[in-house]
Amino acid sequence: MKYLEEFQNPELARRLLDDIRATVTRPWALMEVCGGQTHTIIRHGIDQLLPDQIELIHGPGCPVCVTPLEMIDRALAIAARPEVIFCSFGDMLRVPGTDRDLFRVRGEGGDVRVVYSPLDALRIAQQNPDREVVFFGIGFETTAPPNAMTVYQAKKLGIRNFSLLVSHVRVPPAIEAIMQSPDCRVQGFLAAGHVCSVMGVEEYPALAERYRVPIVVTGFEPLDILEGIRRTVGQLERGEHTVHNAYPRAVRPEGNPAARAMLADVFEVTDRAWRGIGVIPRSGWRLSPRYRDHDAEYRFEVTGINACEPAQCRSGEVLQGLLKPHECEAFGTSCTPRTPLGATMVSSEGACAAYYLYRRLGVPAVPLEASPVG
Repeated sequence: MKYLEEFQNPELARRLLDDIRATVTRPWALMEVCGGQTHTIIRHGIDQLLPDQIELIHGPGCPVCVTPLEMIDRALAIAARPEVIFCSFGDMLRVPGTDRDLFRVRGEGGDVRVVYSPLDALRIAQQNPDREVVFFGIGFETTAPPNAMTVYQAKKLGIRNFSLLVSHVRVPPAIEAIMQSPDCRVQGFLAAGHVCSVMGVEEYPALAERYRVPIVVTGFEPLDILEGIRRTVGQLERGEHTVHNAYPRAVRPEGNPAARAMLADVFEVTDRAWRGIGVIPRSGWRLSPRYRDHDAEYRFEVTGINACEPAQCRSGEVLQGLLKPHECEAFGTSCTPRTPLGATMVSSEGACAAYYLYRRLGVPAVPLEASPVG
C-alpha cells in the first residue's frame, strides 16, 4: 500500500472484522499499549464494531499521562526560577501538578517556552549563554533518541548551560508490571509499533512465554489495529503465545541500531515511578554518569516536594486498565479538558481525552463502514 489512506479502507476493514467474528468463540480481553492506538480505536468506533466477546482494555501508553506528579512538581519549581528558560513540548503545559501547571508558571513570570524539538532548546541555550536552559524530556523509547542526541551534542559542543530533566520510561517492564498485578485481566497485547521501530522486538518473546500472552506489534491506523486484533485473537483461540510483527513497513526485528547505540551511550536503565501506578523496576532511563553535568535533577536541587493527587481523580485505575474513563465519577463533570484533574484528560493521547472528545461532546465515533475514505 502506497498511501496512508489505504490503511483506513472500509471494505478491507469489513473483511478483517468478518474474519475476527468467524474466529472468536469465547471472551478475550486485549490491551492496546499505546495512547495513539486508543485514540484510533475510540475515534473510529473499533471497540463498538468488534464482536461482544472481545474487550479492549486501554493501557498506560501515554507518555504525558504516566509522568509522575512529583516530576511535574519538580519541573514547575525549576521553571519558576528567574535564571531558567524552561523548554517543553506544548502538551506538557496544561498537565496539572499538585497546585498549578506550566501555563500558570508562565503567567506568573516564568520563562516557559514551547519548542518543537530538543534541538530548539539547545539553540536557545547557545543564544542565551547567561541563562540556564532546561528541556523537559519525557516519553517512551520513541522520544528518547532525539533527547539523547541533544545531550550528546551539548557535551560535544561544550554548551554548559543546557540540561535535560529526564522522565523517560520503557514499555516492556510496564507490560510485566501489568501482568504481575493481581487484578490483571489482560490476555493479549497490541504492542506499540513506533516503540518497536526504535528498540526492535527482542524483549517481547520472553514476556510472551513467561506470562503465556500473545504480543502483536501493530501500527496506528484502523486497519493496523484490526489486523493486530485479528492476529491476537487467532493466537488465543489456538492456545498460542508468541510475538508477531504486524507492522513490518516500519518495524524491523532489530529496531534502529543507531538510535539504540545513542541511547546506550547517553542513558542508563533505572527504576522509574509511573503516575497512578507507582515505581516499576528498571522501567526508565536517566543520564549516565558521563553526561551528569547536563542532568537538571542534579543541577537544580529541588526540595520540599509534597505531591498530592486530587482525591476525585481515578486516572491511575484508567492507566492500569482497571477502569474505563466514563466510569469515573468526575469524568465530564468536575474533570474536563478545560478543568483537568489528571493528565489522562489533558493529554492528546490520554484515554479520558479520547472518550471526552469522541463520545462526550455529541461527536459520534466515526465507524469505518461510514467512512468516506477509500
